Amino acid sequence: MIQIRQVGSRIGVEVSGVAVRDLDDAGFAPLYQAWLDHNVLVVKDQDLALGEFLAYSRRFGVVTPHPSKSTRHPDMPEITMLGINKFRTDGSLDQAIYRRGAENWHTDGAYDAVPFKATQLYALAIPDSGGDTLFASGYAAYDAMPTRLRQRLDGVLGAFTYGGRTKADALLNPEDRDRPPVLHPIIRTHRETRRKSLYFDPGKILYIQGAEAAESDDLIEELTALMIQPDGQYRHKWQVGDVVIWDNRCSYHKAAGDYPPEQDRIHWRTSIKDWDEAGPRA
Repeated sequence: MIQIRQVGSRIGVEVSGVAVRDLDDAGFAPLYQAWLDHNVLVVKDQDLALGEFLAYSRRFGVVTPHPSKSTRHPDMPEITMLGINKFRTDGSLDQAIYRRGAENWHTDGAYDAVPFKATQLYALAIPDSGGDTLFASGYAAYDAMPTRLRQRLDGVLGAFTYGGRTKADALLNPEDRDRPPVLHPIIRTHRETRRKSLYFDPGKILYIQGAEAAESDDLIEELTALMIQPDGQYRHKWQVGDVVIWDNRCSYHKAAGDYPPEQDRIHWRTSIKDWDEAGPRA
């Protein structure tokens, strides 16, 4: 029997008692709606082959290969492999792989002209301690913005790149590191829920369009401080078989980056765009 329960006060919902590979359209519809309503959807106790995970991801949109080519699955490049090959040949820990996603709160794909609608992970190996993923609501961040700031940023665009102002692009191939910045509205109206959220990523934003450099820096600092609201968070403690999808249009996330490095924390990941927005990617 399918059970759906809310796990955070303003973000996060958990589903149990369902095998996602067997869902028909009628069975999938309440999961999709729960995801729209709560930003993050956790489905417990799944047992998926590679192709089944990819097929389930495609129910949310068009699966697009991640720009980090070195971590794409060799048989299915639409799937990224997280947590593998974290030790170099000399035995040292590669921090870019071990702490991937743990440096800052972020939203996936802001560096693309058409950002990722969603990201989905499937847990294959989980450490004995640590390794959680933290989520936060962009709706809660927008609600917390003072009227002054909403009025200043309404209709204003931000410029984003993969490495942002720190040029943190070690996971990209050299030929992919000089992509020009793209522009997105800082206050974004969700195309399905029609709710407004703060669309922001301190690690990828370069500047606020139309603002002088000093004001742009001040605005970025202010947005960074308010984007994570105490009542708008959910912390997911992984178990093998968990499938978690989050809505990049209205939420942020980060890895805790704190698990024992000698233990495995391995996921398959898919990056998903909307059906009518996705274009070809190399």
